[in-house]
Amino acid sequence: MAWLRAAFCAALLLLPPALSAQDVTLTSPDGAVELSGTLLGFDGEFYRLRTVYGELTVDGSGVICDGPACPNLQDYVAEVAVSGSSTMGAVLMPALIEGFALRNDYEATRETQDSSTFTYVLRKQSDGKVAARFYFSVSTTDAGFADLLANDADIVMALREIRQDERQRARDAGMGDLTGANRSRVLALDAMVPIVSPSNPVGTISPTALADVFAGRITNWTALGGADAPISLHLPAAETGLGQAVEDEVMGPVNLSLADGIGRHVRGSDLTEAVLRDPFAIGISSFAEVGEARPLSLTGPCGYSLRAVRGTIKTEDYPLTAPMFLYLPARRLPKVAREFLAFTRGPSAQIVVRRAGFVDQAPEEVSINQQGYRFANAVTAAGPEISLEELQRMTRTLYSMARLTTSFRFETGSVRLDAQSRSNVEQLARALEQGKYDARQILLAGFSDGDGPSDINRDIALRRAEAVRRALVAAAETANFDRIQLDVDAFGESLPMACDDSAWGRQANRRVEVWVR
Repeated sequence: MAWLRAAFCAALLLLPPALSAQDVTLTSPDGAVELSGTLLGFDGEFYRLRTVYGELTVDGSGVICDGPACPNLQDYVAEVAVSGSSTMGAVLMPALIEGFALRNDYEATRETQDSSTFTYVLRKQSDGKVAARFYFSVSTTDAGFADLLANDADIVMALREIRQDERQRARDAGMGDLTGANRSRVLALDAMVPIVSPSNPVGTISPTALADVFAGRITNWTALGGADAPISLHLPAAETGLGQAVEDEVMGPVNLSLADGIGRHVRGSDLTEAVLRDPFAIGISSFAEVGEARPLSLTGPCGYSLRAVRGTIKTEDYPLTAPMFLYLPARRLPKVAREFLAFTRGPSAQIVVRRAGFVDQAPEEVSINQQGYRFANAVTAAGPEISLEELQRMTRTLYSMARLTTSFRFETGSVRLDAQSRSNVEQLARALEQGKYDARQILLAGFSDGDGPSDINRDIALRRAEAVRRALVAAAETANFDRIQLDVDAFGESLPMACDDSAWGRQANRRVEVWVR
């Protein structure tokens, strides 16, 4: 009975979409143990059954399967259902599938069923046999999570973080905590970018004014320095991840609701075209889909201005960054799917991400010479609580170093790293394990907003930097820290990225940067 007890303890597995749920019987080779139930999935190595004992996982190498749903073990084809965001499903994921196939000696063929469903078939180049099918259903982030909870999807593409009710329902369904390290990951980075027609003279807008515009509080361009004309509004559709991110990240911090009569668009390209046709329109677009429209820089009364460009999105200095997530239930995926997910974290995939028009996560070093504006702003914005000695200490410390584009931020009112930062921990930990920073110094530099006394802000920033160090050490299990100098320091409010007059600005200023020498 040891075989049966082991089955109770195994992990959950994939439910292939093309495998109908039917009763099967698994029998040990000697016939001593027999287990019957509904076959929920087979990943080429393990069976997953719903039985009178609950949901069990059984090693396929130790049993004989009998029943109409038993898979063909000789010509097993991995099947993976991918559902969710059309922005990710239209370009990014297909590009990654094709890049993965090219790197692993598969031939990838796309079979299109209709405008929202298609299949990628991966065949081995050596013999032409089908190795895997990736079934895509591209629509909205909401639909992706709904498919996951209905057990109709194995991977969810999401343009927003999972919400609390979705997270709880997934946990209740036995899918694990979808915010865990192995259940969610950031695939690439995007951003919410306010756009206007190129003929519109307005070039900047504050985050607060942007929210006021879409709440219907500001209705004429004169309030923004433009022509005397009513403002027409365009947003992604309400059910899309980006549309929901606008509500959460643009309207939420100032507790405003969207106005009535806003033009909604399922496709980002349609939103951009609508703005281009109307010189008095404003929209909030995906960074990857700005097209010929003109993006507005985010600014504030203190004089800071942040544009949505690759560098500011990658560091999350731009306050409306939108990570692109993959969510995975707590069950075992077929080997080829696991290999694909591993590929998405590697350097080859980061090149694919960039070529697809999105912002990759490969760490880059930015020399201090390229950051002169930041230090000039620090001197200009320094108030009476920031001493010349502290500015000089910060400059001396960082002078001979370079900033990594990897940054860390925390959830509002929490010491928990936000979703993007949790992904950054995993990525930087892998680089440490691979020895990329051996014989180098890494400094985790904490910064804060300007609310409250400067000495308290510096202490808070230092605690956050120490929390990041603990997370990195825990994640980089095989790294040799005898060969890495991993230090922490904090400079409080000495190097602000944005104005402290809004929740967006304060969030941008509360961060832990990574500097290397």
